[in-house]
Amino acid sequence: MGLKIGSPREIYAGEARVAMTPDSAAQLQKLGYECVIESGAGKAAGLSDDAYRAAGVTVVETAAALFETADIIAKVRPPETSEVDRLGPGKTLISFFYPAQNSALLEQAKAKGATVVAMDMVPRISRAQKMDALSSMANIAGYRAVIEAGNNFGRFFTGQVTAAGKVPPAKVLVIGAGVAGLAAIGTATSLGAITYAFDVRPEVAEQIESMGAQFVYLEFEATQDGAATGGYAAPSSPEFREKQLAKFRELAPEIDIVITTALIPGRDAPKLWLADMVAAMKPGSVVVDLAAERGGNCDLTVADQKIVSENGVTIVGYTDFPSRMAAQSSTLYSTNIRHMMTDLTPAKDGVVVHNMEDDVIRGATVTKDGEITYPPPPPKIQAIAAAKPKEKVKELTPEEKRAQEIAAFKTQTRNQVGMLAGGGALILLAGLYAPASFMSHFIVFVLACFVGFQVIWNVSHSLHTPLMAITNAISSIIILGALMQIGSGNFLVIILGALSVLMAGINIFGGFMVTRRMLAMFQKS
Repeated sequence: MGLKIGSPREIYAGEARVAMTPDSAAQLQKLGYECVIESGAGKAAGLSDDAYRAAGVTVVETAAALFETADIIAKVRPPETSEVDRLGPGKTLISFFYPAQNSALLEQAKAKGATVVAMDMVPRISRAQKMDALSSMANIAGYRAVIEAGNNFGRFFTGQVTAAGKVPPAKVLVIGAGVAGLAAIGTATSLGAITYAFDVRPEVAEQIESMGAQFVYLEFEATQDGAATGGYAAPSSPEFREKQLAKFRELAPEIDIVITTALIPGRDAPKLWLADMVAAMKPGSVVVDLAAERGGNCDLTVADQKIVSENGVTIVGYTDFPSRMAAQSSTLYSTNIRHMMTDLTPAKDGVVVHNMEDDVIRGATVTKDGEITYPPPPPKIQAIAAAKPKEKVKELTPEEKRAQEIAAFKTQTRNQVGMLAGGGALILLAGLYAPASFMSHFIVFVLACFVGFQVIWNVSHSLHTPLMAITNAISSIIILGALMQIGSGNFLVIILGALSVLMAGINIFGGFMVTRRMLAMFQKS
């Protein structure tokens, strides 16, 4: 019989997420586990006890009964002291834990002899992405931050031209292009806002621009590498910070919505949007601070509150963005838990094999067998490869550009004259020996090749496929010859003519169909 895994109701005030959903329970049962849940644990996320029962989950009435029954306890929030008291040898707790900030809880778990797997300590390596609960929750927080900003902004994100007048688009600045920042950029862009984004890692500029936002560049020689901090941005130097703040002061009067996401685990949030920047913003503007839990990136942020500054700027400092989308958050987090259990159950027999040689399991384990195993050794694989320095392209002077253009023109002209002279000589040579009838057809053929080449050469590369498809369709005019042969008295000729009609017909219809589909890719729906 496999071990039992259970999820209690979260006792943290306002927490609506749950660590096990009926869908994830079905997957855990396939791994050989029996699933248990406390009554009402999924209610705030829209999951009833009956839905769990239908998935084969045992529903118990109290948290005490669940902790006594389950061998593995899966939670969302870090455990309270009373919950750690219910652990013991042979029990495993899987939840967010934040060991650097919760040393007392760490000592308590060690004293209880329980194994604790911290989902916030999963190393950021490619193989562990499916278990990266921090990224899952940050993705939701970034999306929800834009929704909260829109709710407090009071105007459209997208620009509109209506009979009642013209509405300008909102300007959104996202500070920090991690998971939450990229989610915010994607959401703001899709809503039609003009989106700007800043990050201390210049290598993320490509990602930002690929999502339709504009990267905010600084006139500064960047030598930092985010890889050293396990995938997070490194703290910036005082000189860089001054340039950064100066750029933000320049942007503040134009920006309608600011979303700050800058946070490094284990550190207080850096102050990036200062009081004077808030004062420079237009009345009705909004600042959403996703780092509020660690002090906030904005000077005026108050954790878990929404305040309005003296000049009418709303500062949102909620710390429970994922919980405000409990159904989606629970689905993603329970999937992260399920993937963790898959790695912990290699034989799929409902028995945990805690392999401390595995980078992911070792990194996430903070206590085991009465010992504190935090902090873990660095993973053998680097989290993010260092960005290769880009070679600087030398700027040409106007005189150098002019000289370059003249040289290119001369070379092109020389090549074309040479080709024409050579082609003419070959035609004259052929005319000396070939009959006149051949030469008339040959000259038409050469001219057709020349015109066709010039036409194809000047077509954009992206349109080559539809052009070739339509050419295929048009060239199938040979179907007329096949149709004429079908009336022949020879049976073999009739069969060959019919086959020719069939193949030419496929070519015609296929050519037009491919052309239509390819051209549709260049049209806005």
